[in-house]
Amino acid sequence: MQKVLVTTDFSDKSKAGLLFAIQLASQNKFQLTFFHVYHNLIPTAWNFTKIEVHEKEEEKKFQDKLNTFVDKIYKELNITKSNIKCVIKSCVFPQSCIMDYAAENKFNFICISTRGAGKFERFFGTNTANLITNSKIPVVAVPYNYKPKKITSILYASDLINLEKELKKVVAFAMPLKSTVELLHFTSPLEKLIDSKIIQVAVKKFSKYDIQLNIKNSDFIETMVANIESAIKKTKPSLMIMFTEQNRSLFQKIFLSSKSAEYSFNAKIPLLVFNKSSK
Repeated sequence: MQKVLVTTDFSDKSKAGLLFAIQLASQNKFQLTFFHVYHNLIPTAWNFTKIEVHEKEEEKKFQDKLNTFVDKIYKELNITKSNIKCVIKSCVFPQSCIMDYAAENKFNFICISTRGAGKFERFFGTNTANLITNSKIPVVAVPYNYKPKKITSILYASDLINLEKELKKVVAFAMPLKSTVELLHFTSPLEKLIDSKIIQVAVKKFSKYDIQLNIKNSDFIETMVANIESAIKKTKPSLMIMFTEQNRSLFQKIFLSSKSAEYSFNAKIPLLVFNKSSK
């Protein structure tokens, strides 16, 4: 059974990640682990006994809070809990704690709400964008205003590099959900002439599955993200899948931001991001 690590900070906006994960689990067998990271501040003047008592009290407080938070959402959805866990961790750096816990416990996906970001947060990065650009485990970024609905269609935005390898992951995710897949690619003047036969051969390997091709000319007046958002408005998919390259230079990370991370700031639909470099 595949496992999803679902992060929350107990805010209303963080509920979106839980709602999506619960919807996902209702369409396929996933084990959900709801995860909260807290920072336990301890005065330096305290002795060992007082610190130990305080740590146990804080641990119980946050564990009870997470259990109650999750229970309330399941009750609101009128869904019986199944195959779930609630886990808390005390850590100074939430992002590192999430990635470490997910890797150590062999999770298949990390699910996190995204709440948009202003210019300041865009420059320094949000938890969502940082996870996308650093996690080896696929990340699902869910818009804070997400409303649960059945996942029936997936838009796969592709640069056509390593297409066969990526399609295997896309189809493996889509097939159990019985969701259609649309492969979206935007051409540019700088890329080589696309040989449609190469694409057809790659897609044909999954001929038993419904994959639609959508090759578009980019609107060069708009950014790539704007082009993608325009396509989303037309096709109205349930979810978008992208692959991001994490092994980039510092210059590229600052000045040539990952399209998947850039999109996550103001996503309109859930976004699943795979690491191109992972096996």
